[in-house]
Amino acid sequence: METVVSGLDGLDRRLFLLLNGLHATWLDGAMWAFSQLGVMWVPLYLVLIWLLYQRLGWRRLGLLLFLIGLTITITDQIASGLLKPLVARPRPTHQPALSGLVHTVYGYTGGEFGFVSSHAANSVGVAVVLMTALRSERFRWLAPMVLTVAALGSYSRIYLGVHYPGDILCGALLGGLVAIPMGLLYRRLIRSGRLVSVDAGAEPSRSEQHQRLS
Repeated sequence: METVVSGLDGLDRRLFLLLNGLHATWLDGAMWAFSQLGVMWVPLYLVLIWLLYQRLGWRRLGLLLFLIGLTITITDQIASGLLKPLVARPRPTHQPALSGLVHTVYGYTGGEFGFVSSHAANSVGVAVVLMTALRSERFRWLAPMVLTVAALGSYSRIYLGVHYPGDILCGALLGGLVAIPMGLLYRRLIRSGRLVSVDAGAEPSRSEQHQRLS
């Protein structure tokens, strides 16, 4: 078992060095910006919120945003509060064996431990909540948008040298596992008929059908 783990760790390092080595001066600023999920993507978030409001209304949008916030809180606490100190796997930038081999940007090295990536967990969690909650033809434009944001944000962490690919993949898995129940909960609450207006992909309740016919 120890041999298997050591082999996977070695593979992870080699893949990291390959991906991190694909850098260029003109890309440094862009990847730094992509990594700033709380700032760089604000305009896109605002546009997305407005588009969803147009289709869902404030009450359903409020429920969706609450579940997204809950998802981020849970994934961030598990990733940063539990797994990073528990696993205690140094980031590439804090790994003596990789000294001088890691490309960094603006001198940023991140915290000491990197498993799992909270950036990947949070961004993938948001994407999966949205795609699970809003599964319909009317929202076919949503998946490419949120997956692009999640992919760029996640890859930028490897580019900046602060995460191995394994950190990213496991963080994405964590985000998905937390997010899917949240998206399903949204659909269940909508189908209960407690919120007015029918969600995309959800069947109207009997009370809503009656209101439409009367």
